[in-house]
Amino acid sequence: MFLRKMSNTEIGLYPLSYKRGKAMPDKIKAMFFFGTRPEAIKMAPIIKKIEEGNSGIEPRVVVTAQHRQMLDQVLDTFDIEVDYDLNIMRSNQSLSDITERAVQGFEKVIREEDPHMILVQGDTTTAFVGGLVANYHKIPVGHVEAGLRSFDKFNPFPEEINRKLISVLTD
Repeated sequence: MFLRKMSNTEIGLYPLSYKRGKAMPDKIKAMFFFGTRPEAIKMAPIIKKIEEGNSGIEPRVVVTAQHRQMLDQVLDTFDIEVDYDLNIMRSNQSLSDITERAVQGFEKVIREEDPHMILVQGDTTTAFVGGLVANYHKIPVGHVEAGLRSFDKFNPFPEEINRKLISVLTD
């Protein structure tokens, strides 16, 4: 995907497939997929900027609520409307359980919405799943940021593994 400056006040993000002669849709449907407070804080300014102007982008917000209470506080503070809340957290879950629930939930949302691009942020299981499921559907993935790298896949765990995997999955 690439960034194209449209004017002094507008930006447009277009998946690479539209560079190859395909008809440009009236609006690009960009899906923001996150689940924690830090992810929401980083995504909020991007979502708000898209909502305020004529960017040619139609945002969709999908949350997993990996950190329910802290996430909801940020969403309220920035007045971000959630389109889909997967509410994946249960007590005593393993990372595999979290991954499974997130994959199943996000799969349903992607099939229903058919987005042009997915944006993820961070180094969480939510960000990894967003990139993975988007790739299964051949949807371009943008990764906002993942933090400092340790180059030791088990420190911090699972964050460093997620960072490595996300970097392979993003465009």
